[in-house]
Amino acid sequence: MQVVLRQDVDNLGLRGEVVSVARGYARNYLLPRGLAELATPGLVAELARRDATLVRHQARSVDEAQAIVARLESSELRFDVKAGPTGSLFGSVTATSVADRLWETEKIRIDRRKLELAPIKRVGRYTAPIEVFAGVSAELRLLVVPEGGELPPDDDASAGQAVEPTASEVASGDLAAEAGDDSVAVGAAVGDVEGGSGTPSITEDDSSAA
Repeated sequence: MQVVLRQDVDNLGLRGEVVSVARGYARNYLLPRGLAELATPGLVAELARRDATLVRHQARSVDEAQAIVARLESSELRFDVKAGPTGSLFGSVTATSVADRLWETEKIRIDRRKLELAPIKRVGRYTAPIEVFAGVSAELRLLVVPEGGELPPDDDASAGQAVEPTASEVASGDLAAEAGDDSVAVGAAVGDVEGGSGTPSITEDDSSAA
């Protein structure tokens, strides 16, 4: 059956996407937890209209894209999140989190699906490539900081220690080893697909919800 995700769901899709899932998975997990809703014709049509509006706000030429790249690479997005003493987050920062924050702080629209970012589950400095336009890409710099704390400056890091892991390194390296399973997003509903709610989407693991 088809459902519309109301929140990011690991290994399934991003908020606002229409996905096909097993009926039992939808009825026993996604729907009761408020992670999705049935993909009715009216809801799918509404999402299509919103996608069209989103496209109109994105770069439409190489020149526009290069101007956006200059803005993206001159800034650093900061996320103040709840984290444990070892640096593991009580949740995760996702592509939707980044898209929402970019709109909130920079008024820049990006296609979340073109952002190469695995869910971030530890504090630290990260970079994530984003395709802004055909053949035009940028490197986003992300700073994930524990609430009420700060990260040491770059020059305080030990020699040879990677302080800016890429999205692929987060997915496959040691940084992902401490991540909990079945992370799901707790953020804006489908009505906020464009990230206009002003509330950053920080996802929350099922394992820490208790």
